[in-house]
Amino acid sequence: MVQKKLYQPHYSNAKDARILQTRRALQQSFMKLLAAKPLEKITIREIAASAGVGYNTFFRHYTDKDSLLNEMAIGEISDLIELSMSVLDGSDSLQASLALCRYVDDHDALWSTLLNGGAAGTLRDAFINRLRETAGGRINSTQSYPAEIGVKLVAAGTIEILSWWLQHEPRIAVEEIADIYDQLVVRPIVKVYKSGQ
Repeated sequence: MVQKKLYQPHYSNAKDARILQTRRALQQSFMKLLAAKPLEKITIREIAASAGVGYNTFFRHYTDKDSLLNEMAIGEISDLIELSMSVLDGSDSLQASLALCRYVDDHDALWSTLLNGGAAGTLRDAFINRLRETAGGRINSTQSYPAEIGVKLVAAGTIEILSWWLQHEPRIAVEEIADIYDQLVVRPIVKVYKSGQ
């Protein structure tokens, strides 16, 4: 399993290093708890205890568990966008699609919560906006299709396929969902936008 780098604001001195260490412990504990049970059954007391910090310490860093989840989502969205862009940039779209799906599979508890929990709509909007910013000139307009449509299709297709996959029981293999993603989202977008250059 890939070691997840946690989202972390910049801190510069020893006191700030302790802040970073506490935030990292809270995020890691939260991820472990998410792997064991649904978001709504996790309490702040459990997160703090699992992280080895006091209950009040949690509130020095986050206002509630949603703010903790949102901070973690920022890092996850950035990582997923990077992988989504590599899918469009790569010459082997199936291998790039497989890397994206493996990443989500390695972090499935968090992604299941992000995509299928109460914050799913917000996550989708944030993903589309960040992808639009990041895509820049990678998806070029053609005479027939504006680049904005390509960005929205990649974002919506990525989110919808991953969301469906994480809810589907029994869950299909990573290789199979990567092939579906490649055929339904990646190849059509690459074909339309690369041929128009």
